[in-house]
Formats: sequence, C-alpha cells, structure tokens
Amino acid sequence: MRELTDQEQVRREKAENIKNLGLDPFGQKFERSAYAKEIKTKYMNIEHDELENMNETTTIAGRIMFIRKMGKASFFTIQDKTEKIQIYISINDIGEESYTLFKSADIGDIVGVYGKIMKTQTGEITIKCLKYTHLVKALRPLPEKFHGLTDIEERYRRRYVDLIMNEEAKKVALTRPKIIRTIQNFMDNENFTEVETPILTPVLTGASARPFITHHNALDMPFYLRIALELPLKRLLVGGLEAVYEIGRVFRNEGVDTKHNPEFTLMEAYLAYSDLDGMMDLTERLFKEIGDKVFTRRIFNWNGKEINLDGEWKRLHMVDAIKEKTGVDFWKEMTLDEAKTLATEHHIEVEPHFQVGHIINAFFEKYVEETLIQPTFLYGHPVEISPLTKKNPQDPRFVDRFELFIDGKEFANAYTELNDPIDQYERFSSQLKERELGNEEANDMDYDFLEALEYGMPPAGGIGYGIDRLVMFFCEQESIRDVLLFPHMKNKNN
Repeated sequence: MRELTDQEQVRREKAENIKNLGLDPFGQKFERSAYAKEIKTKYMNIEHDELENMNETTTIAGRIMFIRKMGKASFFTIQDKTEKIQIYISINDIGEESYTLFKSADIGDIVGVYGKIMKTQTGEITIKCLKYTHLVKALRPLPEKFHGLTDIEERYRRRYVDLIMNEEAKKVALTRPKIIRTIQNFMDNENFTEVETPILTPVLTGASARPFITHHNALDMPFYLRIALELPLKRLLVGGLEAVYEIGRVFRNEGVDTKHNPEFTLMEAYLAYSDLDGMMDLTERLFKEIGDKVFTRRIFNWNGKEINLDGEWKRLHMVDAIKEKTGVDFWKEMTLDEAKTLATEHHIEVEPHFQVGHIINAFFEKYVEETLIQPTFLYGHPVEISPLTKKNPQDPRFVDRFELFIDGKEFANAYTELNDPIDQYERFSSQLKERELGNEEANDMDYDFLEALEYGMPPAGGIGYGIDRLVMFFCEQESIRDVLLFPHMKNKNN
C-alpha cells in the first residue's frame, strides 16, 4: 500500500474523530430542497432589505470548495451539480458543538446546510446556516490547480476530479445529454422509430474498419463487437418499420487520437422511399435544430474557425472538387495504369488492392478534404469504396453517397441505400477479394442480409452520424476526450 501524505493522515484522523462523536464520517441520506443555481436565479434581483424581510429558507448540499475561517463566524462555498453558492456560518446560529464540527471541515468535504437566504452588502446571494450537517469526509485533498498541459492526461484519467475542479468539463458533461435528447425528439417528430440492435455480431459488415473479436463460450462461436449499426437497421426496413434510427456504441480496433476513440457513439437512421437528397435535407434540419434548441445560435467557433450553420449548405461532387484543386479530371474514362501514373505524379501511394476508385478517393483525401471548412455535402464517391450504396444511374462508376464535412472533418456518411440483392452479392464478393489482397477492413459476406434483401427492401436513404464529433463541434471542443466522460488511455506505466 502506498504511503499516506501528511494531509491524508490528518484527514483520516478527523474521520475517526467524527466517528467518535457518534456520526458516520461517510454520511447518510440527506433531503435537500433546492440547487445553488435556482436559488441564485430566483433571488438575484431582490434587494438586500426586501430579501431579509421575506425570511426565505432552503436546504442544499454539496462539496466544500472554499473556506475562510474567522473565529466564531466563517464563510465557505459549496458546489452542487449546478453552481457554487456562499454560506455564512456562526457559532451563535448553530451552537458550539456544530460549529466545532464545521471547524474540522476540509476543502473537498461534502456537507448539508439548512439556512436563511440573504444577500451580503456586496450583493452576493448567501445562505445563513441555521443547521450544519456533515455528510462525507474527503480523505484526499483536491488539487490546488488542475488545469494546464502538464495535467491534461490526469484530467482524463481522473475525470471525477476534473468534473469537480473544471467548470467547462462539467458544462460539457451536462450539455451532451441535452444534445442527444434534442436529436431523439427531432427524429421522433420526423416519425422515426428508435430501436436497439445487437452489439455482438457473427459477421463483420456495415463499415470499413478493424474489429474487436471475442468468443461466446456457450455457442462456441467467434463474435465481433459491432463496427456499425447498418445491416440490422436495414433488415427492419425489409420488415416494414420504414423509418428507424439507433443511437448506440460501436467499436473499432484502431488508433487513438484527438478525433478517435476505440469505442464511440454512432447514430444511424434509415428512411424508406427517401434518397440521398432526403438525407441531406434531414441533416441540415437536424444540425440547425440542435443549434436553435440547445444553444440558441447557429454560429460556432471550432478549431479557431467561425462555422455558420445557417443558409443552404454547399453540395459538391468529389470529382469536381479534385479537378478544382489539382486539375486532374477523373470524369474521363481511364485504365488502372493511367490512374496509377497520375497517382505517382501527385505523390500518392497506391496500395496492392487499389482500383481506379480507390485512387480517386486518395486524391480527395490528400488534396481536398482539409479545405472543406464550412458545412459541405461531398457526394459522388467511387463504387469501389462504397460496398453498400446504390450506383448512380447516370454514371455507375460512382454511387449515390455523401459525407458531411465541417473544417475538413467528416460528420456524417449517407447513402441512397443499395437494395438490389444481386448487386449486393457482387459487392460483398469484391470485398472478399480485397481482403485476399491485404485490405484488413474489407467486409464479410453476409448471407442472411442478402436473403433479407431478396424479400424486398424499399428504396431508402440512410445516414450515420458520429455523436462524439457532433458534440465536440457544438460544445466547441478540440479533442474527443473532452466530450467522453471516460476516454480510453494508454497504460500509465507505458
């Protein structure tokens, strides 16, 4: 066991003293009647004398964040989930025994206070303590300073301390569920049905990603943790649910950085009888709804750039975007060798499984992606990189797919869904060939899904949103770790 610091030893001794008084140093149930923020809001515009005459009382609870002990009377500040509030405490109001108990309190302890609501001469809402209740003795002291780059990893490892000390972290934590609830309300009002689908799946499909692999002992079968939500939701379209969505965790056995975590939250939605344009319209309305309902604005500052969600968003074909930035025209029919030559001339590495479509996508990623700052629907992806998407009827080299980009980052991926089982079989077959050539992210052959398509899936539009990145944008955070309460971290000893 580690050696205790002097402060930790003293706090343990204080906990023993509290126990000797017949009290539980780690508390019991406590009934409170209000939170700090609602008290401040309710009484902020009432003058000192008027508030004194009102004789209003309240009961609150929270963690001590500041103490100024001054003999027979003191001030301290407690913090609940909403805000901090000042407490005035005097031996004349609570008696010597309770005041002595208070005098042993430390910053970090959790207490309950019943008292009269008042205003100081400087106008600060304060509670005059009439009854003091010790609730929890904190055996470790809070850090004096818990900000700055030197502590950034500790903030994520000890999120509970970060939430105590960092108002911004708490604000994000409380805003994230408001965003998700707004999304759910929006989707419900659009007549979508929220559903749940399996996390364990025997087949790797729905996205291009490396999976986590596990094993079910009773069935003696290998399973994957799902990398996407797509195929089960499409089965529900076959079943006639017509408009479905799911918000759930997915898992990808890949790198960790400021934009990626191995488990993250995804929302996918599928709408029968819709298409790519329908998904674009839905997405614009959804983002504007979040801005309006949660933040009452449509302009956000992200990564030092002002992003405006208002107006009609730009719609841009991938080939046109590449031609604009490089002069290379992929509308022209070309052989794989011709495409490889262009790649070499433009310093693009060609992997063994690449076809022309892969090279087109590589051009986009190298020369275009980071230039898309304001909300842009980038559409017209090559068929080779989109195994679950309907081909464009005018040019079958490309599919009816778009990605939403903001500041060079992907926020959504949408399709006019492929519902032709024969075409889908050929796409899965191509994926298996890619795997043989070394593409570890290629999909499996999902025979059950093919069978479902043979019963008939209506024409449909589908889309997936990375909820964590969406929260990052709206909360104006630059790292995914700032919007996850418990991000994955390397072992501290590594």
